[in-house]
Amino acid sequence: MIIRLKYVEALKTYRDVPVVKILAGIRRCGKSTILKMLREDLLKSGIDSEHIIEMRYTSEDFADGMTDKEMYNGIKEKILDGDRYYILLDEVQEIESWEKVVNSLLENGNTDIYVTGSNSKLMSSEISTYLTGRYISIPVFTLSFAEYMEFKKAENLSRKDLLYEYIRVGGFPIVAQYNFDELSSHQIVEGIYNSVITNDITRRHRITNYDLFNRVVRYIVENVGKTFSANAIVKFLKSEGRSLSVEAIYNYLEWLEKAFVIYRCRRYDLQGKSVLKTQEKFYLADASLKYCIMGFDPKSIAAMMENIVYLELCRKGYEVYIGKNEAKEIDFVAVHRDERIYVQVCRRLPEGSDREIANLLEIRDHYPKYVVTLEELDVGNVNGIKIVHLKDFLLQENY
Repeated sequence: MIIRLKYVEALKTYRDVPVVKILAGIRRCGKSTILKMLREDLLKSGIDSEHIIEMRYTSEDFADGMTDKEMYNGIKEKILDGDRYYILLDEVQEIESWEKVVNSLLENGNTDIYVTGSNSKLMSSEISTYLTGRYISIPVFTLSFAEYMEFKKAENLSRKDLLYEYIRVGGFPIVAQYNFDELSSHQIVEGIYNSVITNDITRRHRITNYDLFNRVVRYIVENVGKTFSANAIVKFLKSEGRSLSVEAIYNYLEWLEKAFVIYRCRRYDLQGKSVLKTQEKFYLADASLKYCIMGFDPKSIAAMMENIVYLELCRKGYEVYIGKNEAKEIDFVAVHRDERIYVQVCRRLPEGSDREIANLLEIRDHYPKYVVTLEELDVGNVNGIKIVHLKDFLLQENY
């Protein structure tokens, strides 16, 4: 088992702090394994195994229709004394009103509670009624490139070869763990995607026209890294002889977000220093989701590079926006407390054009500015703009 140290350390930081620790992310991104790592860490630190309660709430592991009361009683009967218990609850979103259970356990017992889930209700205002100020959200992503290299270190491939592999097959742990070929990798990711769509979206929200929903998803996937609106999707569907309301599109986008299939990246006006409500972009939870739905296309690598950089910035704790500087666009403005970085992403610097660099040079502040490229000959420093290879940007600890 490869230790995903960042998550284990994050959980250590909040150990025995009286808040619920919530790990949330797309299905099969590694949340359950992180709980196993947590259990091992608890045992190593001297916690008795009898005081570690593990419960898994996938549909295969419990009877349909389990109530919050049954959930509560099932946990409570395992608490046999007044000593501290560490409670690890996996995929809690399957239980209606799970947050009531967690709140009761937190209030009435000597407990330290950790939960995972695949629906962003775990990270939204929907849980604040019961857990106001009493939870910490830790988003879980698919493997970073650094983690992917750790999984693949026995194969003795160069960083360059591993990067190309990572771009093409993505970062789902199950794909990295085994030596699948590209087709098999995409088939496995397709299975994960179908499970998310079935369990977390179409069934939960009672979508009856699956074909139309799937066409909307394909449109979003085709346009990763591009700005589009709900109206644009409606017009596109109309051109295909299909009909769907703007409201329905907004619902679909929200549900895909809540299942962590897509992430919304808002636009930030660098002049007005405000977040804009129009011209957003969407990125996928993993680049491989595009290939499992659309097939691999070399022409899409630039967009997937952008997707990979976006996710890496999120992993490192940045709030990430698209930058608007008057009429010009910066791919990413990444903000962390009082610090920020600016990032442009391109497969290679266009010959005879300095647009990527010029857009950054027009930003008159002292924060770091990067152009991330896949062309090794492009790297260097131009008037303070750092031009770095994708693999080096992904492996850089601090920007």
